[in-house]
Amino acid sequence: MDALVVLIPISLALGLLGLVGFVWTLRHSQYGDPKGDAARILSRNFDDHPMAPPLPTTPLQAPMPNDSAR
Repeated sequence: MDALVVLIPISLALGLLGLVGFVWTLRHSQYGDPKGDAARILSRNFDDHPMAPPLPTTPLQAPMPNDSAR
């Protein structure tokens, strides 16, 4: 029972801290343009790095077992 006296106020304080943080993000327009943010992330990665060369189209083949080793 003594633990609840400590844990309940701590959990209420953490919940209030989370609520304050959420309200702060709403007031500072952190959720204003999610599609634009996604496009900027993708375009930044593609613009900064040149295109990689295309991969070979022939499938890789495993080496055949050597019958002479037996």
